[in-house]
Amino acid sequence: MAVPKRKVSKARRDKRRSSTWKLALPGMTTCPKCGEAVLRHRVCKACGTYAGKEIVAVDND
Repeated sequence: MAVPKRKVSKARRDKRRSSTWKLALPGMTTCPKCGEAVLRHRVCKACGTYAGKEIVAVDND
């Protein structure tokens, strides 16, 4: 069975992992009613609408 001859340093290990472990930006879109940035397939926190319908009543303080 193959065994490593030397310990892999933290710098070498992290360089190898750096490109594959990066988080991607979430899919953002704009709300058609108020224009706020919203995550896709979720209710808008600013106006409470989803797919053109009011889902949640939002207090505008």
